[in-house]
Parts: sequence; structure tokens; C-alpha cells
Amino acid sequence: MAAQPDQRRTNSELQQAAKDHLWMHFTEMAAYQDADIPVIVSGEGAYVRDINGKRYLDGLSGLFVSQVGHGRTEIADAMAAQAGTLGYFPVWTYAHPKAIELAQRIAGLAPGDLNRVFFTTSGSEAVESAWKLARQYFKAVGQPTRHKVISRSVAYHGTSLGALSITGLPGIKTPFEPLVPSTVQVANTNIYRAPVHGDDPVAFGRWAADQIDEAIERNGPETIAAVYLEPVQNSGGCFPPPPGYLQRVREICDRHGVLLVSDEVICGFGRLGSYFGAEHFGFRPDMITFAKGATSGYVPLGGMIADDALMEPFQRPGSAFAHGITFAGHPVAAAAALANLDIFEREDLIGNVRRNAPALRAALDSLRDLPIVGDVRGEGYFYGIELVKDTDTKETFTDEESTRLLKGFLSNALFDAGLVCRADDRGDPVLQLAPPLICGPEHFDEIEQILRKVLSRAADMVHAPSARRR
Repeated sequence: MAAQPDQRRTNSELQQAAKDHLWMHFTEMAAYQDADIPVIVSGEGAYVRDINGKRYLDGLSGLFVSQVGHGRTEIADAMAAQAGTLGYFPVWTYAHPKAIELAQRIAGLAPGDLNRVFFTTSGSEAVESAWKLARQYFKAVGQPTRHKVISRSVAYHGTSLGALSITGLPGIKTPFEPLVPSTVQVANTNIYRAPVHGDDPVAFGRWAADQIDEAIERNGPETIAAVYLEPVQNSGGCFPPPPGYLQRVREICDRHGVLLVSDEVICGFGRLGSYFGAEHFGFRPDMITFAKGATSGYVPLGGMIADDALMEPFQRPGSAFAHGITFAGHPVAAAAALANLDIFEREDLIGNVRRNAPALRAALDSLRDLPIVGDVRGEGYFYGIELVKDTDTKETFTDEESTRLLKGFLSNALFDAGLVCRADDRGDPVLQLAPPLICGPEHFDEIEQILRKVLSRAADMVHAPSARRR
């Protein structure tokens, strides 16, 4: 018989229960055989506390999620009020007021004619929903051979089999092969590692966009349904788009009749200083996928926003998008999202990001004097710091060295110093920062001080004589 939960459990009791029963995501479980699992029990504003009472600055917004910060009782109150009125009803055939109100509100924030909101419960589901819509749409308009997707190298688009197939990370795809066929990866926009035009962002952007054009031609334009990209690519360490790149991709898609999907699971809801990255960078997608920041993580909710033109074939008698998710558009989740957006407006969080993003950039740029910091890149409240062995040559680390640096030292050292961030080895080693949108210069100073102290120690380790011999 399974043990019953007890709020009075000690840390040691929770540790044992976690090790016996909790299967953590993307986690090497063996790493905790002789070590404690971090147990976070509360949060307030930009900070969280663990079971021992230690406070940490949440420099990653949980997982690019907690836009309005922790402990916002107004969201909890909105959820409780909705649960007491209508705890659940599907949006299959039926509707309910909160889903209607939220769809209308999101459509009002989205750019152009993106007025149709299809709810999901996660980013992976949103990505898959967009692919399914593209496939069925092209069948409905008499182009049934269009089913393939083009995405970018190292890009992460989710973990369900369809979204994983679109993802450009071989390391997390191989264990689950064979995946859904019909996906093609092209170059990303990491100008720090640009194979050509590294000193000319405009030329590099055109070259990177033209890789999409060439992939469409090579695979047959009549077979391509969609191009997926994040306005700022997450995996690999926050790659912003070069000037003109996104507009060039839009032109290429228009010329070939291909749909453009802006995956904004991270970039949406204020992360870059606009509600959506498409607005921020001034390009027009056919679909936007979203999740994470839509509710600031208080309850799962995601979705896909589609252009009115994509709805047209489904408004014919006898037609329907043959897709649905039981908990999508959940009334409690919709209530949380509406309360979240109320906070955005009342506290002008979009304006806060725009006003203070230069201070975050300056704080992180100041770390460039450290011999381990190769590049600092990003936009808004979304940044990556690429770590290198040699800043002059941009020499990176071997896989073994990267594992030793990130997992063996930096992840624990930064957490012990009171900062939650991400040490990511999906590509060249990077640290990622994405603080809550309520943060300001005082938080950035704290982030910089912790990073400087820990990265200085890391640099000493990397450049020690024994490390160089290895």
C-alpha cells in the first residue's frame, strides 16, 4: 500500500519518498543516490525557498514560466473562484465563458489576422496541433502532398513524438527513433559560431534564411507544409535573429506557399518585451504556438493561434479540425490566464521589460572580462552566456570537459550560491537566464555578483595547469 502524504514530513522523509517514487524529468536519477534532491516549498516575487528555509533568486522563472513571479494570491483566488463555479467542462462541441473570454483576449494581443485560438495544455501539444492543422489544411485546399516541416539545428520544440521529430537535438531524439518522418533541419542563427559571414550580421541572416529556401527546393516545395522557428531560439543558448532574417523567411514561405509557425512557448507573453515575438521583431507568422507564460505557471495551459485564412476550410458544412485534447481550455486554467493578463496590464510588465532590459544586458555583458565567457546574447529578459576555453580562438570544450564543467561544478555551485539558472550542454555549453518580468536592476546586480563569483572559480579550474594537461 502506498504511503499517504503528510504535510509534516521532515526533509529526510521527503528525500526518501522522492527517491523511491518520484521520477524527475530529464534527470540522471543516479546523481541523487548519495545526495539530496533540492526540494522547493514556497515562493514570493522573484525568489523561492527550499525545505531548509534557504532563499534563491529564480533567475530562470522556474523554466521560462513565472512571468509575474511567485505567490500571486490573486491568481490563486481566481482559480478557486472558477473551480467553485465550474471546475471542468470540455471545449469539444461546447464552450464556457472563461475559454471564450481568454480566446478573445489573446486574439486581441496577437498580431495581424491571428484571431483563432485553439487551446492545449502544453507547448509540445501546441507544436503538434500546429503541424496537424497544417497537414489537414493542405488536404482541405487540394494540396495533399504538403506534410513536411523544416526547423533549425539544435532547436527544441517539445518531447511528444511529433514535436520531438521537429526538434533539432539528436541527443534527445535517438532513444525514441524511429520518429515521425518528414522533418528537415537547417542552420540556426548562432552568429558567434557562424560558418560564413560571421562579421556581417545582415549577410549572415540572409545566408541562414536562404538555407530554408534551399531546403524547400531540395525536398520539393509541393511537399513542404510549414517552417517552424522561435523568434529567439532557446536551445543552444538564446540565438536572436539577425537583421532582416525573419522577414526574409516570411518572403521565402510566401513564394513557396509554405506556412510559417512562430514557436513562442518561451518567447510569448512578455519574455522579449512584447506580448509576442512576432510583434517584437515585426514579422507575420501564420500560426503562433504558446504555453509557459500564459498562466505564469500557476496551472498548465498552452495553445495555437491561427490566421483567419486557416479557419476558412473548416467553416464549410461537414468540416472539422479532427483534433482535440481533454483538458484543453480548462476553465480553471483559463481563469488563471485571465488573472495573469490582468497583472500584466495593471503593473505594466511589458513596459517594465522594455525599460529594464538594457540593464540586464549591461549586467551580463560586464562578465565578458572573465576568461571563460565567450559570448553574451539574447533579447529582453532572455539571455545565454556561452562558455569557452579560449576567448580569442572561441575554442569550446570537449563533451567530457563540458559535462565536468556544467554538471560537475556550475549547476551545484550556482544553486549553492543562491541562483536558479540553467547550465545547458545541448550544443556548446551555456548558462541561461530568464528572470521573472517583475525584476529590475537590483535583481540583475545580484545575478551578476553571483555569476561573477562562481564563473571566476570555474575559470580558475579550466585554466589550472592540471586542467590544461587533461
